[in-house]
Amino acid sequence: MHIMEGFLPVFWCLIWFTASIPVIAFGVYKLNKLVKEKREILPILAVAGAFIFVLSSLKIPSVTGSCSHPTGTGIGAIIFGPAITAVLGTIVLIFQALFLAHGGLTTLGANVFSMGIVGPVVSYLIYKAGMKAKFNFYLIVFLAAAFGDLATYITTSTELALAFPAGGLFNYVAFISSFSKFLAIFAITQVPLAIIEGAVSALLFKYVIEVKSDILVEMKVLNESLVHKLRGLSS
Repeated sequence: MHIMEGFLPVFWCLIWFTASIPVIAFGVYKLNKLVKEKREILPILAVAGAFIFVLSSLKIPSVTGSCSHPTGTGIGAIIFGPAITAVLGTIVLIFQALFLAHGGLTTLGANVFSMGIVGPVVSYLIYKAGMKAKFNFYLIVFLAAAFGDLATYITTSTELALAFPAGGLFNYVAFISSFSKFLAIFAITQVPLAIIEGAVSALLFKYVIEVKSDILVEMKVLNESLVHKLRGLSS
């Protein structure tokens, strides 16, 4: 991840665009509504977008046609939800494809689906489950960001395996064989990167809680009592 320009067959490019566009459209609707109602969230929205851009631009060669890197989408998913994070991820991916030769326009649908949709959804679900179970907040953030990152690469491996099954003939065995190979190569670099991303995300949340906790309360990420508790632990 990102899958490079021209690497996927046209059929699979169209499939992933078809899957991604409705989510992006819904995210644009939610983003416009949120900005109109709460313009004070614009600074933290910009920080979330910048975080995605910086982390996802740090690429490490991993396998032909792709690369490994952090994604940065966990923060956005926790604060704004997966739909709005999909929009942020799409903006970042378009910019990277046009100006950094990172990813591509033909493969944009596939890259958005893995990094902008599946990753944030996984992060969001882990965050919600962890909060419901009343786990340590920073542990929840760590797990949400780390597993959201890993989910992105599992999805990318799936996309590549579907497009290039082992032996060139698609069947279940060929898909599993190809998927296992892609995933194994990604895992060499991605597991430690996911751990680092989880830790960095937790540290960033600690900073936001100290300087801009009102936004987190406004977005219902945290309540006032938990904010006071977290501030007390860090003081």
